[in-house]
Amino acid sequence: MSVLDKQGAGRRNPVPEKTSGTSADSDGADGTRSAPRRSPAGRRWRSAALNAVSVALGIAIWWTLASAGFKLPTPPEVVSRAGTLIDNGTLGKDVVASLTRVLIGFALGTAVAVPVGFLMGWYGVLRSLIEPWIQFFRTIPPLAIIPLAVVVMGIDETPKIFVIFLAAFLACVISTFQGVVDVDRTLINAARVLGARDAVIFARVVVPASTPFILVGMRVGLGSAWATLVAAELVAAQQGLGYRMQNAELYYDLPTIFVGLISIGILGLLMDRILLLAERKLTGWQERR
Repeated sequence: MSVLDKQGAGRRNPVPEKTSGTSADSDGADGTRSAPRRSPAGRRWRSAALNAVSVALGIAIWWTLASAGFKLPTPPEVVSRAGTLIDNGTLGKDVVASLTRVLIGFALGTAVAVPVGFLMGWYGVLRSLIEPWIQFFRTIPPLAIIPLAVVVMGIDETPKIFVIFLAAFLACVISTFQGVVDVDRTLINAARVLGARDAVIFARVVVPASTPFILVGMRVGLGSAWATLVAAELVAAQQGLGYRMQNAELYYDLPTIFVGLISIGILGLLMDRILLLAERKLTGWQERR
């Protein structure tokens, strides 16, 4: 024990012994009994039950609106069309094509955004050089890049993946940069006092402290990637959920459009849950509500 610890221990009041009539864990200062905390398993079951109720309520509202005369297909019609598309293999091929484009574009965008964000946040010179271009391209919707991408890159998969890459990159790089600049300077200065070099500070302090920001940026980038997918698949695509929805629009085929929308929503939700799981594993030290 250090000198400061001994002095602090001497000034602290001794801990009173528990009596048989009191409970320090269950009773508050005013004598009231605090509510027991839920176990993690109980919270998960409660959250799953609320999610199920929310989904059922949403389907009920959708069915009610369709039955009331709104131009919406009913859930059984959408399920029937989904079954048809699954049986003939169309939905499976579209899902694979769209998922491949999103995964490649999102992975490339994140892989480039994270180191660029770190460099911008750590080195002031690079920040001054790169940040104006980042902010410039952020004001341009990725969809507006499609004509240029088609002219420069052709009509194969490259322009589709590029616009998805750009959407994911711009969303993730800003979050990573903000995570680096928001690192507590006290932690960095303490590491320097202890003799740590820049590489050690970067690996042991900056990267862990920035991880929550990076994962939030990845979740936002994932949403941007899926949002860009439909427009990206307008570029001479022959397969994909966005292409199928655009083709169904020509024939006013609402059930097929709903199948595409629901498929994109489910795939995006599953990928987002995977990122949430990674966030819990990598940032277990962070307090959560």
